[in-house]
Amino acid sequence: MGDEGRLLASGRDSDIFELGPGLVLRRNKVGRVIEHEARVMQHVAEHGYPVPRIHEVRAGGTEIVMERLEGPTMLDAVARRPHTAFANMRLLADLHDQLHVVPVPDWLTRLDDDGEALLHLDLHPMNVMLTDRGPVVIDWANASIGHPLSDVGLTYALLTCPRPPMPAVMRAVVQPLRLAMAREFSRRYRGAEFARCTARVAELKSLDRNMSPAEGKKLLALAARMRRQA
Repeated sequence: MGDEGRLLASGRDSDIFELGPGLVLRRNKVGRVIEHEARVMQHVAEHGYPVPRIHEVRAGGTEIVMERLEGPTMLDAVARRPHTAFANMRLLADLHDQLHVVPVPDWLTRLDDDGEALLHLDLHPMNVMLTDRGPVVIDWANASIGHPLSDVGLTYALLTCPRPPMPAVMRAVVQPLRLAMAREFSRRYRGAEFARCTARVAELKSLDRNMSPAEGKKLLALAARMRRQA
């Protein structure tokens, strides 16, 4: 510790710092071991999936040194160029489909469902960076094994219910697009199985302490609506 530069980003459980040319340091705020995230990223990278390159895991597994990504998040790109929204939602669905055929490592935790796919479980437009080498998926803390439509359904719920954590001006641009974006994202998955999986993950997400009461109510309303379609 102590060799990092300026703070670049701060999430719920980790901070991202500059660390020399082309590198960043991800550090857990409370000293939680995040080495498994590096392991997941290295695994999917070996199978051609686009993730940041891992350089080192250190400080007892609480810090990861990785490639610095240059480019906007998918959400920022849509906010700046709303006409790209539908193309980006199709890209997001492609990233799901590509991930769900990656071979599953036997050391990942499993969801309590009937699936056998590798899931990201937070694969939404804020966790896709649009770089010169193409889209790159970040933030693998929730990676698990389960039904691919659980992953898709959670992304649909996140596109639909929570309030985007962004400046008010950008949110005003994005908000009118959100439902249309969610519909475009889910277009290839529609059906009873998608509705069933979405209802289940929306109910589980409503229990997340990071969701506000209003967001929790929206998630439960979505779950009820999806159960009627299942």
